[in-house]
Amino acid sequence: MPGQRRTVSLYTPEQRARRDATVWTLIQGVLAPLQFLVFAVSLVLVLRYLATDAGYNAATWSIVIKTGVLYTIMVTGAIWEKVVFGQYLLAPAFFWEDVFSFVVIALHTAYLWALWTGALAPAQLMLLALAAYAAYVVNAGQFLLKLRAARLQAAASAQQIEAAA
Repeated sequence: MPGQRRTVSLYTPEQRARRDATVWTLIQGVLAPLQFLVFAVSLVLVLRYLATDAGYNAATWSIVIKTGVLYTIMVTGAIWEKVVFGQYLLAPAFFWEDVFSFVVIALHTAYLWALWTGALAPAQLMLLALAAYAAYVVNAGQFLLKLRAARLQAAASAQQIEAAA
């Protein structure tokens, strides 16, 4: 009908069933808040270093740990996407989130490379980490918006089923 907005469901019923049945959903649900916690601690340590010139080693290790958690969530997320959508990355439902995840990973990897090679001074390394963290916050926001949309769609579907009954 003209004037009616058609919404595309994030998951087909089959995809939703696979999402709900796989252990990878639980793993993602545990890793995402863990990654945020590691990020928050690391952010404080990085900002502390930039403000006081103290705590370089703690800030550096926190960034390395954050990057390891990021790699872990990316690999397990790709497995989750394969189970739910049939492809490891860039499934249409999460295409832009995955694309921006590559930016996040590239920035974190650039930090590791610069640390390993000594290509940047300590303050420059911390600024690169902050750029990586800013990209991470944007990407996390993308995923949170997608999660919210999925929950709203599930609630609307449940209401439609209830109204029809």
